[in-house]
Amino acid sequence: MRIERLVLRGFRNYAETEVRFAPETNVISGENAQGKTNLLEAVYLLSGGKSFRTRFDRELIGFEKDSAELEAEIFAQERQQSLRILMRRGQAKQVWKNRVRQKSGELSEALKAVLFSPDDLNLIREGPAARRRLMDLAICQLRPGYAALLSDYRRVYENKTRLLRDYRNDPHLEDTFDAFSDTMARLSAKLIRYRASFARRLGEAASPIHREFTAGGGEERLEVRYRTVSTVTDCTASEQTIYGKILEHQRAHRQAEIASGSCLTGAHKDDLEIDINARPARSFASQGQTRTAALSIKLAEREIFLQETGEYPILLLDDVLSELDTRRQEFVLNRIGGGQTLITCCEDEQIAGRTGGRVLFIRNGALAEKPDGEENNHVSASGKQRAGS
Repeated sequence: MRIERLVLRGFRNYAETEVRFAPETNVISGENAQGKTNLLEAVYLLSGGKSFRTRFDRELIGFEKDSAELEAEIFAQERQQSLRILMRRGQAKQVWKNRVRQKSGELSEALKAVLFSPDDLNLIREGPAARRRLMDLAICQLRPGYAALLSDYRRVYENKTRLLRDYRNDPHLEDTFDAFSDTMARLSAKLIRYRASFARRLGEAASPIHREFTAGGGEERLEVRYRTVSTVTDCTASEQTIYGKILEHQRAHRQAEIASGSCLTGAHKDDLEIDINARPARSFASQGQTRTAALSIKLAEREIFLQETGEYPILLLDDVLSELDTRRQEFVLNRIGGGQTLITCCEDEQIAGRTGGRVLFIRNGALAEKPDGEENNHVSASGKQRAGS
């Protein structure tokens, strides 16, 4: 699975740029705020119709632009395919796969990507929202219907939250709680089953990677477990059984919800429990252990995609190598073979030399010559700006 050609028009700070990628490692270099992460964001958007930086499509459209367009030629499932996304201000996003209109979530049936960003290095110590986000972004690509389910849940959650906040001014609103609570319970049961299955697979894949990672300095044991509301003790139970357990939790917390003005029951309370040597990593892990666990989890996510599709997803590494010591850099670089990787960094020659990768230099939302004046040997001098051949 790889992206071969990408055209951006009006996307973030890219006015109009065309890039051709190498099939293995691509090192994307440039100063800060030039568009390196924007390029990775565009690739990620093509893998499921969602950005990893914002929920709002309007933020993806360049300043003073009315629309943004992405076109890509990819090779996946042993054949050439084309993808296109068009976003106009005030309108719903339009998506095509092989020139046929699609829903956004259906993009992931053609292209999949795993992202590792600096924020992921804090995955262990951050609150539950960061770990829910990890699950949701991955499952949206693995199970196309999950994105719509998650969107429905967020909408019902927001509506019920507004009801709870307005209740003190209008006590009659309590009459509508039950309808929203029931819908939240039904949607939660579906989300829980998806998340529990993914978490199990994540733990199974991350544990051996972590053992290999720590083998040189005292082998450590990593465990990943899914946790939801306390009444759901068996996340592998039927959807109907989980629904009933969530209703039970809702009834027990109804008055507390009214008193606090917030939703206390549902899939928005989910988390991943991460232990190292049987101790909670969030509380006891050192900085080095935290980074090693986060790296292992993200590499495990890549393995799950490989198991699911038989192809490596595109691996997007957004400026993470510079924050790792040499040993951890080598571990990551040694494991990225077998698929296409896009790496953003400042140490382009060093990373390219260690990976045998191609260097693409970005300046102000476009491919450019190297800072020292030497021509980037992957940029065409004629026509649109291009990389590769």
